[in-house]
Amino acid sequence: MDAQENRSGQSGARQDELEERRIRTDSESSVDSMTRFVLPSLDGTPPKIVTMDEVSSMFKNLRNMELAHEIALNPDFKLQTYEPPSDSLEGSIKKIMHKAFWDLLRQQLERQPPSYDQAIRLLAEIKEMFPQMLSPNNERALGHINDVLDAAVIRQQAERGTIDFRSYANFVIKILSRSCSPARDDAVAALLEIDDVVDTFRGILEVMTLMKLDMANFMLALARTEIAANSVQYEKEKFSKYLREFHGNAGFPATEDWLQRHRSGSNVDETIYNAYMQLIDYPADKEFPELLRIDKERFAGLSWRAQRLILCASLISIAQSTPIISQRRENRIKLSQQLDIIVQDVKHQDQVATAIESCYEQIRSFVNKALEQENMPAMSDADQAALKNQVLKLANKASPVPSLMAKRLDGYVRVTLRSNGSIPPPPAGFVDFQEELVAFIASFRRLVSYNHAVFGEHFHQLLKKTMSEESQANEEAIRAGSGMSAGQAQTAKP
Repeated sequence: MDAQENRSGQSGARQDELEERRIRTDSESSVDSMTRFVLPSLDGTPPKIVTMDEVSSMFKNLRNMELAHEIALNPDFKLQTYEPPSDSLEGSIKKIMHKAFWDLLRQQLERQPPSYDQAIRLLAEIKEMFPQMLSPNNERALGHINDVLDAAVIRQQAERGTIDFRSYANFVIKILSRSCSPARDDAVAALLEIDDVVDTFRGILEVMTLMKLDMANFMLALARTEIAANSVQYEKEKFSKYLREFHGNAGFPATEDWLQRHRSGSNVDETIYNAYMQLIDYPADKEFPELLRIDKERFAGLSWRAQRLILCASLISIAQSTPIISQRRENRIKLSQQLDIIVQDVKHQDQVATAIESCYEQIRSFVNKALEQENMPAMSDADQAALKNQVLKLANKASPVPSLMAKRLDGYVRVTLRSNGSIPPPPAGFVDFQEELVAFIASFRRLVSYNHAVFGEHFHQLLKKTMSEESQANEEAIRAGSGMSAGQAQTAKP
């Protein structure tokens, strides 16, 4: 009976040991030592999930044309930490394994005597994470970390019962405070306020995950200039290869139609320039140029930025029909800021009417409050009706005020794009929106310049070929009308 109980006890102990081993093994990837990042979708496909090593390799050996294009054109392009959806199988498993890892760590530390297997494994993983967070130039710091977090020394301390788990936490926090970006200072400082050592290490790993993201985006920022410099040449080579493979028979009818619609006599440069300008408000009934399709959504976004600027300029121009706005600069500026906020989310045509109605209510309310503050009578019902009528007409882009503002914006963009870096004063109506106006033009200039660097030569060839064919067709028509042969026409030339 005693032997049976002994075997049963041993079996139970082995089962507990196997369970701990399973938790340790399954949990190693759940403590964020393998932090993954989300590479945002560029073409409507699902976002790509990448590791830190893949990020580094990606920036060193960039062969993804869409990614190079995005990095070169989007100064706000950044990686994000990957978190599986909480309601997904992956998310559920990660949550369970995280909990199992930390529960096991706490159980082992609370034993008498304590067990440090899980703690030693955690310190080893933290040690492995530091090279992914620190610059390779920090050899001295990395060497110090390796010495202090030496696995053999830590295991000896554990065996002798002299390991101070809290001191290791403080050491790691000290290193983090020296190497983190200013944006993480508060998060690192908060770690020192946590009394429970297990919760402290949980917080440490959360901060280290954020710092790995900072390093990944720092690597992206360093690579951006080189990527921008090389991506144009890379895209040109890919496009030239495409043309060679089709032996010059690759057609781009939408691109050719886009250019031909803006023919300006025989001036090829002016034709291309006018075609680019139409991209600010591209006709819905025309197919978008094939060669610019990778940036179709980006041009559409710029188009709506332009439409919002035009709408704001139109609104403030109408609002200035009231002296309390036109004669009080501070009132005009404050109202402009409020209108800008209201229209910021307008990105589709079906949102315009609602936004305009909200803008009318804001103008009416603002004017009446301003009049009240100066002890002046509120707007009459007739004045409010007239104001509403003018504002609601702005839903029609062809109405007089938005048409005028659109022409002013078009002229301003043309002048600015052809200036040598200097920004002229904004046109009437746009003064209070100068910051957004300059940012819009900078984005448009960057997008046009990049695409022209890639496709400009091809655009020139297309137009010159068309002009040559038209000239030849005209000569043949003249010869046919005069009854002259090609040889006679050539002899007749002076």
